[in-house]
Amino acid sequence: MTDTDNRYFEDLEEGATYDCGSIEVTEVEMLDFAERYDPQPIHVDEDAARESMYGDLIASGWLTCALSARLLVTEYMNDNATLGGRGMDEVRWHQPVYAGDTLSVTTELVEKRTGENPAYGHTRILVTTTNQNGDTVLTMYGLGIVEKHGGSGE
Repeated sequence: MTDTDNRYFEDLEEGATYDCGSIEVTEVEMLDFAERYDPQPIHVDEDAARESMYGDLIASGWLTCALSARLLVTEYMNDNATLGGRGMDEVRWHQPVYAGDTLSVTTELVEKRTGENPAYGHTRILVTTTNQNGDTVLTMYGLGIVEKHGGSGE
């Protein structure tokens, strides 16, 4: 455990919610990411994007996931005795994200299981990302591994 870790598995309560902060999406970041990882015309070609159903360039959904993960890690996971993740379930993009949007991330601990290992337990959190208008743009369930009191880190 580091000095920033302060919530072990036993300290986490189902139903608890956490505000993970906000981040602004820039066009430069959108283009850089899309050109490298998701070069669809709606992400990299301004003319094609304007003629699309979106009316302008939109962020790759994977960029939205990455930005959400950044806030999730720095504002939630790093405050827990997190040992890593087991993946994400049910990733859904609900609305397009545009340059200049401000994304805010919240989490809700929807399930925790003690499991068979005495060193850690399993968590399932709902991650919700909204834009500056309060519209949901992304939801996903994060599957975490969290150290128990007296687990491997003590």
